[in-house]
Amino acid sequence: MDDASVIERSRDEPEYFALLFRRHAPLLQRYVTRRLGPQAAEDVVNEVFLVAFRQRRSYDLARTDARPWLYGIATNLVGRHRRGEVRALRALSVTGVDPVTEGFADRSDARVVASANSRRLAAALATLKAPFRDALLLVAWADLTYEETAAALGVPVGTVRSRVSRARSTMRAALGGVDPTSIDEEHYR
Repeated sequence: MDDASVIERSRDEPEYFALLFRRHAPLLQRYVTRRLGPQAAEDVVNEVFLVAFRQRRSYDLARTDARPWLYGIATNLVGRHRRGEVRALRALSVTGVDPVTEGFADRSDARVVASANSRRLAAALATLKAPFRDALLLVAWADLTYEETAAALGVPVGTVRSRVSRARSTMRAALGGVDPTSIDEEHYR
């Protein structure tokens, strides 16, 4: 059963909405944790699904994949926590501890190198303007296509392409010519 079918059925049988939560909450949790840290992420993800549940009657059932819709809601809620996001990125730039990957990282020489790089990456992300950071992170961290990112942000796909391109250029310059996103451009055309 695709997402649109789940949402449609949940209009008459609200308990079906739990399927959407089980399907997408873990990835949204990971995305929001990377943006805001673990303390705020759980609350934000819960709020995403609360907002989505309340708005399910207006969901466009022609869209079988609800991820862009859910990530759009998440991005709007992250916007409310933007100061916290910038603080978290600045803290990552100082400490080198990523709240998502820290528990899984290897304690090896490679971790030391990765830590140094993640600090520079976090510092560079903190300098991006919010619309550019949102577009870049939806593509790089949420693994949305440019089209899905456009739907999530409510902007034309050309705007997403422009924002991601400018963000990547800014990031490359801040990181000495290295592109940390390493996204396969052909996948997003």
